[in-house]
Amino acid sequence: MAEIKTKQTSANVHDFINSFSNTEQKKKDSFELIKLMQNLTGYEPKMWGPTIIGFGSYHYKSEKSRQEGDCPLVGFSPRKAAISLYVYTGDPQHEHLLKNLGKFTMGKACIYVKRLSDIDQTELKNLMEETITFLQTNHA
Repeated sequence: MAEIKTKQTSANVHDFINSFSNTEQKKKDSFELIKLMQNLTGYEPKMWGPTIIGFGSYHYKSEKSRQEGDCPLVGFSPRKAAISLYVYTGDPQHEHLLKNLGKFTMGKACIYVKRLSDIDQTELKNLMEETITFLQTNHA
């Protein structure tokens, strides 16, 4: 079985943002996201793999394979094209939480924003709270 790449590391979050963010706006948004996510979760930011900043963790076991591991409850990555937000379960019961979020695109369960000001901060907090509750309830 392949080794899981997204593991918590000891890399410095602030150093990562300063070296990886390709614009000043992305740096500013990243530090704002750290404040927002840290205040909401109560967890310190940690690097997960080489490019994801995560808060808290939960243990999962895949129903489709024998894979299991730990992932952050919520997180983000200031990627070149957009900021990737890992704040959504992808579960159909949570789709209504995206309705008033603002301007974004989606992957399977990842939300991409060009800048933090494109989305409603209150709606983002609601989305994260529901996601954290869902993950802690279903992966306890």
